[in-house]
Amino acid sequence: MSPARRLAALPCGRRGKWVVLAVWIVLLLALGPLAGKLTNAEDNQSSSWLPGSAESTQVLNLQGQFSSTQSAPAVVLYVRDSGITAADRTKAAADAAAFAGAPHVSGHITGPVPARDGKALQTIIPVDLSTGGWNNLGPAVDSLRATASSGDQGLTVHITGPGGVGADQSKAFSGIDGTLLYATLGVVILLLLLTYRSPTLWLLPLLSSGLALTAAEAVIYLLVKHAGLTVNAQSAGILVVLVIGAGTDYALLLVARYREELRRHEDRHEAMAEAMHRAGPAILASAATVALSMLCLLFAQMNSTSGLGPVCAIGVVVALAAMLTLLPALLVITGRWIFWPVKPAFGTAEPTERGVWARVGGGISRRPRLVWIGTTLALGALALGMFSLKADGLSTAGTFTNTPDSVVGQTVLAQHFAAGTGAPVIVISTAGAGDQVQHVLGTVPGIATTTAPKVLGDHAYVTGTLSAAPDSQAAKDTVDRARAAEHAVSGADAKVGGNTAVLLDTQRASKHDDYVIIPIVLVVVLFILALLLRAVLAPVLLIATVVLSFASALGVSSLAFTHLFHFQGEDSSFPLFVFVFLVALGIDYNIFLMTRVREESAIRGTRQGALAGLAATGGVITSAGLILASTFGVLGTLPVVGFAEIGFAVCLGVLLDTLVVRSILVTSLTMDLDRHLWWPSALSQVTAPATVPAARSSQQPLPEAEHTS
Repeated sequence: MSPARRLAALPCGRRGKWVVLAVWIVLLLALGPLAGKLTNAEDNQSSSWLPGSAESTQVLNLQGQFSSTQSAPAVVLYVRDSGITAADRTKAAADAAAFAGAPHVSGHITGPVPARDGKALQTIIPVDLSTGGWNNLGPAVDSLRATASSGDQGLTVHITGPGGVGADQSKAFSGIDGTLLYATLGVVILLLLLTYRSPTLWLLPLLSSGLALTAAEAVIYLLVKHAGLTVNAQSAGILVVLVIGAGTDYALLLVARYREELRRHEDRHEAMAEAMHRAGPAILASAATVALSMLCLLFAQMNSTSGLGPVCAIGVVVALAAMLTLLPALLVITGRWIFWPVKPAFGTAEPTERGVWARVGGGISRRPRLVWIGTTLALGALALGMFSLKADGLSTAGTFTNTPDSVVGQTVLAQHFAAGTGAPVIVISTAGAGDQVQHVLGTVPGIATTTAPKVLGDHAYVTGTLSAAPDSQAAKDTVDRARAAEHAVSGADAKVGGNTAVLLDTQRASKHDDYVIIPIVLVVVLFILALLLRAVLAPVLLIATVVLSFASALGVSSLAFTHLFHFQGEDSSFPLFVFVFLVALGIDYNIFLMTRVREESAIRGTRQGALAGLAATGGVITSAGLILASTFGVLGTLPVVGFAEIGFAVCLGVLLDTLVVRSILVTSLTMDLDRHLWWPSALSQVTAPATVPAARSSQQPLPEAEHTS
């Protein structure tokens, strides 16, 4: 027995199963406390999201010389439509003095400043983020709101600006890990009960996935603390969904193969050893595809995107380890009774050979060319919706699925003051060029006012208030004009940043990442498929079908976001994230199908091999797809548009890939191309035998690739 096979058989051994269980118990005791610390280790500061080399990031780094970069100005807005009274001004002044005692408020408080129309006042309060990050914003804004809303009747109060918006975002993300975890577990439990029709079997995959998530979070926490890995709320939330979804998928495939082998082997240890030998390589290949695809995100300019890559890759690898060690050990320990009430008895027939997917394959086999052409045209028509995609980033209002007070306040603020109040354009230059930089900034169309230069050491600091809302396209155009003007100032070495510049640089970096990472992922996946299938044509066609599935999902999602959910647009990172998840996860199902088809083809011929492969893998892959789609669909329950969009698109794409692309398009293409699909391997020269060998009966061991039935 080879070393690899001996290692794979360890969880199946009569003593090895207990060793594996003991190791996981020790790991749980050691790593459990560390996993709980990951949330507090998240870095949700601007630097954890921004492109590291962008001009706005350079300004943020230099800005610390003049003011704390770890602060967010909250704008308290007082409005009386009939006109601000003397009592209103007195109250606002008293509030400004009281604001200094609010939690996490630190620095100079500006205001109250009256509006020119006499109907509003604004006070700007800096909220310190240096200790608790954006978690400080909620308590600070709640205290400011309580103070500002007390007393005078008829005076409307809003809290907006970066501090107000950040507080609402913090509340939207509050408890996100727990919300996602419980919602995901609920969905998985329900679907496992429906899949297995057993009140007990679902416990083992779920337990293994849960322990895998705990171990992954602990490993990631250690890397955050000791290796400089960056984790934010986005990557931590996606980790929960990915580990449980992918882990459950691998569990379904292994359990299905084990159940099949239990009908062929009286000893459950032998049955699991055979199942591991047959199923392990394909599960390993699929996990490698996902993990390597995630690691391709390291090439991203966006820190939030590059940080997501290793987080997800670690999660997938740990999930794989749990499903190939802990789950087999638990299944062997519990024995056949865990399948109750439908226990797979030794010597019984395999039911998949006469199931619904066998009938679907029979229907496709009558006219495979017509089927794949028609399916391709239908998916292509769905993909046309991509032309309505608006992945240029979301405005403040477009970030939320609801309308919090900070968004309302931003609209009201723009009616009475310069809309960019609280989120200025920041220019940092050499000390001697400060006056010239201020003058140039004041001449830029879209800049309402400027401040006098503040000089410290070798640098000068100038700010300008935008006339337009800081998240608008008009404001972004103003930043471009300001950069062009300031870069032309000789010897100033001027750099333009601020909140609007951050949005602009994020949008451009995300587009760069799309152009760089998508081709890299395609090459990586193509290479893995070529090695696994030992062919060239088949991998190219499989990649093409998954890309078509991605385009269709993107097209339908774009239309749904506009006409069904009425979202403003798509986050700038949306296309890349959806592509990576759909291509990596979609290829999984093609791996499970086509490895089975390849081995069947060597005996039956390719057309009959496609029928047999679809019949054997159809049920379990459909169940796996439904579970994975549902786990990503859970992201749609969050009040954050970016998460909801990714969840909806990936859920839809996985369903398309599972029910249409894998089962209909790939199967019909395989039947139509027949043995030529395996070019240039030797299998492309193998013609179908006149009869299928009798050794293919359900009582005989199946070829190595028959791992997904």
